[in-house]
Amino acid sequence: MGVEDVLGGVDREGLTVLGAVTLPGVGRSVGLARGFVRELLAGLPGLDDVVMAVSETVANAVTHTASGLEGGRVTVAVAAGSGAVRVEVTDDGASGARPYVKDEPGAETGRGMRIVQGLAARWGFRADGTRTVVWAEFPAPDAWVRGREAVSGPG
Repeated sequence: MGVEDVLGGVDREGLTVLGAVTLPGVGRSVGLARGFVRELLAGLPGLDDVVMAVSETVANAVTHTASGLEGGRVTVAVAAGSGAVRVEVTDDGASGARPYVKDEPGAETGRGMRIVQGLAARWGFRADGTRTVVWAEFPAPDAWVRGREAVSGPG
């Protein structure tokens, strides 16, 4: 999946793709995804929240979907637009199961989407064939967004 395939270059909400990476569906890819996002969004206020949400979402993809099976993969895409940064994590699907926030806040497992929900301005998911795209949006100052778009150039 190339950058041009992620969000269609510029999605209908006016977000410009800043970068995307496809990683193997293995545990070490969680750290690689964090590093990718940290480098790509350097200087963004609230960057640690974005990195934590990506970490949780990639970990969920590797643990709970076909991405964690042999040959599986997970794609992380980052886009920015007026006042917002959006991260999307695409996994290889989970036989129709979709992400959700567990009702048990004190449970030993299942806290990942609760963390994402707590950190992001909004989050959700969509099906992409058999794959699932989990997205989360975070506030970003317009001046920071304009600076990133100028550096990144068109899709």
